[in-house]
Amino acid sequence: MAWTLKVPDIACEGCAQTITESIHATEPNAKVNVDVKTKTVTVESTANPESIKKAIVDAGYTID
Repeated sequence: MAWTLKVPDIACEGCAQTITESIHATEPNAKVNVDVKTKTVTVESTANPESIKKAIVDAGYTID
C-alpha cells in the first residue's frame, strides 16, 4: 500500500534524508520518496501508517 503525506517542514535534501532514514529505522523495507519541492513524502509499505507518521514526527517534522 502506498500513501502520500504533506510535510510542510521539508526545506532541503538533508531534511529528505533525515525523514527517509527515520522511516527506514521503523520499516526497513519501505519504499520512500521525499519531494522537497512539493513538501510531500510518499511511502509504499505494509507497515501501519501511524507508525510511519510517528517516525516522521519523532524526527522533528510536522504532518499536515
